[in-house]
Amino acid sequence: MPDSWLRTILLPVALYVFMSCNMLGIQQDIGTGELRIAFSREQDLLTKAGLAVPDTSDFILTVKDSDGRVIYEGAYGDSPESMSLQSGNYVVSVVSEEFVKPAFSAPQFGDEQCVMIPAGGVVDLKLVCRQINAGIRLKIASTFLDAYPEGVLLLKSPAGRLVYGYSEKRVAYFKPGGVSLVLNDNGKDHVLMTRELNAQEVLELKVEVSSAGNVAQGSSGKVSVAVDTSRNWVSDTYVIGGTDKGGGVYDALTVSEAMSAVGEEGVWVCGHIVGGDLSSSSASFEKPFSSRTNLLLGPRSNVSSRSSCLSVQLAAGAARDALNLVDNPSLLGRKVCLKGDVVEAYYGLPGIKNIVEFELQ
Repeated sequence: MPDSWLRTILLPVALYVFMSCNMLGIQQDIGTGELRIAFSREQDLLTKAGLAVPDTSDFILTVKDSDGRVIYEGAYGDSPESMSLQSGNYVVSVVSEEFVKPAFSAPQFGDEQCVMIPAGGVVDLKLVCRQINAGIRLKIASTFLDAYPEGVLLLKSPAGRLVYGYSEKRVAYFKPGGVSLVLNDNGKDHVLMTRELNAQEVLELKVEVSSAGNVAQGSSGKVSVAVDTSRNWVSDTYVIGGTDKGGGVYDALTVSEAMSAVGEEGVWVCGHIVGGDLSSSSASFEKPFSSRTNLLLGPRSNVSSRSSCLSVQLAAGAARDALNLVDNPSLLGRKVCLKGDVVEAYYGLPGIKNIVEFELQ
């Protein structure tokens, strides 16, 4: 075999091996860091919309690298407490539910943030839960019903449309952008109004028939459409864990917040029952359990790190009877809110004692 022929074959192979090893060396030099994700509760929550409180455990969490590759996608409650990632830039997003086309009673909450993970570093990312779609509710006057008894009102956007019945009371939700109110009368469409909606915005629109010469904004013929300013709101921030009732379980602390609230008395704390059988240095995260006097409260249902949890004292009484894992093993992973005192140490962990109220969720 000629030497020149061998060189032709072996040189590219050697070059490939060299380049591959070099690339592996670069990857090894990059190093890894740690990403921990939680929800922030630093701002007041919206109360005007009267929206149902979503459970963050069911939110869809997605983590992508700078090339768009999915590192994690699934329920937030099932996500690891800590992710070990190669150093670099990542996009972290979370949504309460998928929202593709217009729908009634479908507020969508979520957040998206970019984060840089340094080699050997730990990043605590706080997600802020805001409403990320927009809504419209119509208030249809009797004058309009009299004038167009067979007319059909539609709300249309590039993503789709909804028929808004005259007796409809629900809010119609859309992706941010242009939304048009259309009257279909005798098979012909008339655009009554087009409005650019922003995320977190919910409008209530009055639809009526105006007298001649007194036609309001967004009108077509004698039909007028106007924003009812007394029913118009923009949500600054929606924070999980509250309603307009104020106080009580609706303003409960998270597990991580409670760890920084040592000394607070008579406060609500919400978390997941993740274990029990506490000692000064250990805990159990799996069935069966043997102690009725204590629990571990974690930030999410799949936590298995003792240091991430609050210890909970179950004194004799209703809380012990209802929550202990010996008699109630099915509660493992269940979300619960407890009202009591936050103490510096109980079995070597920040904890909750003197429970006076509790609520399973």
